[in-house]
Amino acid sequence: MEKAEKLQNELIEYSVAIITFIKNTKGNIPKSICDQVIRSATSIGANYAEAINASSKADFKNKIYISKKEASETRYWLRIIQKLDDYEQMDELLTETQKFIMILQKTINTLNGGNKEKGKR
Repeated sequence: MEKAEKLQNELIEYSVAIITFIKNTKGNIPKSICDQVIRSATSIGANYAEAINASSKADFKNKIYISKKEASETRYWLRIIQKLDDYEQMDELLTETQKFIMILQKTINTLNGGNKEKGKR
């Protein structure tokens, strides 16, 4: 459970970083995009927290999958923001987002019994 707790704490810090970033740049980014990126970014950790307390393996897998989808959505919104203006912090936020996508995908692969190639044999 130590790994799960560590990741949950990282996701909390990530959410705070996204909120702080948006708060500091809000005047330059359309409100609808600000709202979307905050919703999707904070949802990564919220769904991960639900996964940790899942009622079944299927529930756990579903919440992890949703977390990954939210991370991918967050990456999308951050890329739009990056196109609007070149913010110093953007590369760091995108790198962190990609890290979470990869961690969550690895978890999904493990839950599916390894990589997809194994199932094709």
